[in-house]
Amino acid sequence: MQSSIQPLKGIRVVEFSHMVMGPATGLILADLGAEVIKIEPLKGDNTRRLKGSGAGYFPMYNRNKKSLCVDLHTEQGLKLVTDLVATADVVIENFRPGALVQHGLDYESLSARQPGIVYCSLKGFLSGPYAHRTALDEVAQMMGGLAYMTGLPDKPMRAGSSVIDITGAMFGVIGILAALQEKQHTGLGKMVQSALFETTAFMVGQHIAQGAISGVEPPPMSVRQSAWGVYDSFTTADNEKVFVAVVSDTQWRKFCEAFDLTDFAMDDKLATNGGRFDHRNIIIPKLTVVFAQMPTATLMQKLDTIGLPYAPVNKPMDLVTDPHLNDGGLVDIELENGKRIKLPALPIEMNQQKFGLRHNPPRESESAQQLLSAMGYSDDQIHQLIADNVIRGD
Repeated sequence: MQSSIQPLKGIRVVEFSHMVMGPATGLILADLGAEVIKIEPLKGDNTRRLKGSGAGYFPMYNRNKKSLCVDLHTEQGLKLVTDLVATADVVIENFRPGALVQHGLDYESLSARQPGIVYCSLKGFLSGPYAHRTALDEVAQMMGGLAYMTGLPDKPMRAGSSVIDITGAMFGVIGILAALQEKQHTGLGKMVQSALFETTAFMVGQHIAQGAISGVEPPPMSVRQSAWGVYDSFTTADNEKVFVAVVSDTQWRKFCEAFDLTDFAMDDKLATNGGRFDHRNIIIPKLTVVFAQMPTATLMQKLDTIGLPYAPVNKPMDLVTDPHLNDGGLVDIELENGKRIKLPALPIEMNQQKFGLRHNPPRESESAQQLLSAMGYSDDQIHQLIADNVIRGD
């Protein structure tokens, strides 16, 4: 899917990042049309070589970017990158606190030379007693109460995705866009910060509010009392799971009619959600039996017809063949080894157009020649920098 809309076209971003949070921030900006230049170590970003649960990080979060591998510890390499940053509107970094100070690539150093620079620093913690600490997505989930709310009592469990890295990246992008908007009026940039711990706190804010209002410590979602009488997963005749929700009295009447639940429809004590909540011990066992006799497709067709919220309980790989996502919600990515895979597109539409792929995830230093030539370096100078191990050739 080739992207035809690029609202951030003309914005240049230099990204110093690895893992998920920083690259995801750059990904969102890149998908929206910004030119994002990923600065990597001479050997390339270590994230490229992760295995296990990290094997998907690089291909998922680095499409639509350019790559330059450079040794910042050399005088020539540092000058090259500093000159490149001088052409940028935005800088992104997600390394440990103070990591870029030694290179003069921190906000204070850059803003002294470029007052208009928007600098986004993605960390474990915002300002405060923990600001010096290193964090990971899982650290934040544990510390911020999300793992507690996700798991079973006495068994905290991280969410099954890097949700805090990704959400923290989204907040970083919000801050960047706000700073770019303000710059239109002031001409000045800003230091934007987003952090894992505070992102987690924001995400569990609903539970904090629940506890403050009810006076009762919210239990993990796995053992919570649902607010509705029917809000559960059921096993079908195909031994598959389908989530079904009935969240209004109108839906309840349609539900009972569609599934011939005459006794339920005639029972006044089940007519309101409050009554259904109080009598879940009657409703859920009956529905469990009814749905266990129905094929998955039949059940979902009935639910779809009457307009109830429902969902098959999918695995991530099931989404690759999902007909809805295959109607523009996935992008075809070609990996460095030539393999083609489908990955989720940015979940945004503008005028019913989705944002797609302009460039596959870049090979290591793929854009070196292009970027340096545009900066005025001759072919001979570029070849010499490669020979001197200042940059890596594409």
